[in-house]
Amino acid sequence: MDKKERLVAAIENGTVIDHIPAEKTYQVVNLLSLQDLDTPVTIGNNFISRKVGKKGIIKVSDKFFTNEEISRLSVVAPKIVLNIIKDYEVVEKKTVETPDELRGIVKCNNPKCITNNEPMDTIFNIVDKDKGVLKCHYCDTEQDISKVELC
Repeated sequence: MDKKERLVAAIENGTVIDHIPAEKTYQVVNLLSLQDLDTPVTIGNNFISRKVGKKGIIKVSDKFFTNEEISRLSVVAPKIVLNIIKDYEVVEKKTVETPDELRGIVKCNNPKCITNNEPMDTIFNIVDKDKGVLKCHYCDTEQDISKVELC
C-alpha cells in the first residue's frame, strides 16, 4: 500500500497491532490497558481485510510489548500481527501464536480446582491449537479458548 493511502497516520516508533478481528478490537485495548498509556494510541476498526473480513488496527506510539502481554493477546485474538516500528519503518513483524503453555493468564472454569481456592497461578497446556482447547495442569479440566475468563 502506498504510504499516502494509509487510513491512519504513520508512527515514528512503537507497535502496530494489525489484523485484529473487528469484534475483538476493544477487547485488545482493554487487555493491554492501552487507555492508561500517556503516549498516543490510534484505534481503527471495521477496515476491509482480505485475511479476516473486517479488521481492527491499533497503533501505539513508543510502546513495545512484552512476551507476557503477547501471550495474553494470543488468548483473545491469535493470528494478529504485531509490526515493530522504528524511525517510521517496520523492523520486525510477529504473528501472535498461542504458546504451548499459558501461565497465570486464564482462569480455570472448574470451581473445585485448587487454582480457584488457593493463591496460585493457573497453568494451562494447549491440547489442540486448531480447535482452541486448553487443559488445566492441576485438575485436567478442558476449556474452549474462546470462552475462557482472563485472570
